[in-house]
Amino acid sequence: MYEPIRTKSVHSTMAGTTSDFPHRSREEELDIQLAGHLSALLAVTDALRSLQPAEDLDAAAERLAEQVTRLRGGGTPVRAVASGTGDSAALHERAHALAGRALVVAASRADTAVAILAAERMDAHSAARSAALA
Repeated sequence: MYEPIRTKSVHSTMAGTTSDFPHRSREEELDIQLAGHLSALLAVTDALRSLQPAEDLDAAAERLAEQVTRLRGGGTPVRAVASGTGDSAALHERAHALAGRALVVAASRADTAVAILAAERMDAHSAARSAALA
């Protein structure tokens, strides 16, 4: 009824060979993703600092930069040069969303320091967004 398979399976022949491209571990992928979220949050924080200079935002930007540097293995993050224009409520909303994404990745990575930082930033941006809309 069926013709028997006469050649070796593609899967068995490839199992013994090394791949031509490097594979990253799950932890490395999460580090890259977390560094990306924190870098984006840092950019929005820098934009907010240009609109509304505050010590809280300065301290948060420094802490974010430290964490990005740690996650990237010493590579310093690119800092945004903001124009000083924009809607602060929208920027706080964007920062809140980015901090939430960073929190989710930090939790799956079990990075307590970043999780605490992200949660603090979520609270701060939520309060600032509410104040800006009021």
